[in-house]
Amino acid sequence: MTTVSVCLLTMSLYLKTGAKGPQSSLVQLKYIAILLFSILAISAYGQDKYQYLNSGSPMELKGTEYVLSRFEYGGKKSSFRERYLLFINTRNGQSKRIDFPNNGRIQSTLQIKIDSLHINKIMMAIHSANVDDKHFNWVYPTQLFLFSIDGEEKVALTEDSFFVRNWEINHTTGNIVVTGYYDVNANHEHDTSDEYQMLLYDLKTAKLISKINL
Repeated sequence: MTTVSVCLLTMSLYLKTGAKGPQSSLVQLKYIAILLFSILAISAYGQDKYQYLNSGSPMELKGTEYVLSRFEYGGKKSSFRERYLLFINTRNGQSKRIDFPNNGRIQSTLQIKIDSLHINKIMMAIHSANVDDKHFNWVYPTQLFLFSIDGEEKVALTEDSFFVRNWEINHTTGNIVVTGYYDVNANHEHDTSDEYQMLLYDLKTAKLISKINL
């Protein structure tokens, strides 16, 4: 029952009780008020009971005191869910929250730890959706992001105009080769007009080293 229908019902009952005398009307109005608040409470519960907070399995960040956990919050009628990360310091219980746009879905999470090169970062592949379509589709881009172990630093490794498909890390050089498609027509969708590319990045600086000739 909607709020409008509840108000109309209350008004109808009030008009019917008005002809029975003032005392009778007051008693009836008390019962109507109780009925009104009960219906509104049940209605609110019906809307909220489908909302939930879901957590993925916590991930130990090896060689550090941190644990990473992923959360999703949504409801029955939500096209998208609120998504965020918590970088939790297990020594003192403090945490750093990283929020993501509603059109972003975390596809994969990887800890990159190369002690000889002093590299210890979190890399995430985040898949986006077309906000106008209100749904996810694999023709929309996947972008790579790098995070510091404590979550305080975040940088986009690849551009949002590049559709990441695969990658491989070389643990000797600390560099990563990324393959995918450049969005030539800038329509935010992967189609036949896009250009296949292979890119080389430095994980330590998060900078593009070169575009590999094919």
